[in-house]
Amino acid sequence: MIGFLFVFAACLFWALDTLIRYPLINNRLISATSIVFIEHLLLSAIFGVVFFKSLKRLKHIKKNHLVSFFVVGGIGSALATVAFTKAFSYLNPSLVILLQKFQPVVAILLARLVLKERINLQFIFWAIVCLIGALLISSQDIFQLLKPSSELHFQGAGLGYALVSFSILGWGASTVFGKKLLDEGYKHEQVIGGRFLVGFICLIPLMSFEPNINIYSVDTFGKISLMVLVSGVLAMYLYYNGLRHISARACSLTELFFPFFAVIVNWIFLDAKLTLLQIVGGLVLLFGSIVIQLKKY
Repeated sequence: MIGFLFVFAACLFWALDTLIRYPLINNRLISATSIVFIEHLLLSAIFGVVFFKSLKRLKHIKKNHLVSFFVVGGIGSALATVAFTKAFSYLNPSLVILLQKFQPVVAILLARLVLKERINLQFIFWAIVCLIGALLISSQDIFQLLKPSSELHFQGAGLGYALVSFSILGWGASTVFGKKLLDEGYKHEQVIGGRFLVGFICLIPLMSFEPNINIYSVDTFGKISLMVLVSGVLAMYLYYNGLRHISARACSLTELFFPFFAVIVNWIFLDAKLTLLQIVGGLVLLFGSIVIQLKKY
């Protein structure tokens, strides 16, 4: 149960991140790639100290461990985050968020293939319950998208769908291979440090196509630094602490609380009130997740 609570708390801090990240992008104050690059630069400086203290352990690192760090850091933390952020330029933002609900499906299948986690019928049932709860949380967006007058996508929708698909696969794989590293004896601080260092290295080539980060204002850097502390340092520390105690498949379902908390944050700070259906969806998701944790499915 402690693992569930850690990931649950991490989702709350990720939701607070949206109050800063999306205004920066929507107001065109900075590019998506630049935001993710600066985040990884700062987080590498913070967690890299812990990572390099483990050099003795790293001398004996295996090739499959390097692959896991690349999946977690290069694909999941860096490229998938950039792809998700860029997708908002090509698709209806509501559609981008809704498509992320398929992430647990990817994580559950990969957990079975990579970690050999058993998937029984009881887990599948309660996983479906959690997914239904997550869809109810997004009910307003679903109804909006179903309206005949709704513009589902903008020009370049094909690229938008490709970017979203990549982010779903990347984040789902990141959960599974992060769990794999923890199971192989790495401390969560080492996994976090490796995640951001590898992500930072993978982002360097992309920055050759971006404007010099020196052009951005001090205020913009200050907001990104705040995001780093909230969703990077604090949320990631909680997330990997939680992942140590629960299965990758259960963790991926718990991550569905992120959109629920995002809706609550919007309600409190942006006066976007919750509907009864969204509240019911949150309760269904909470109930399904608690059953999975108590029954240890």
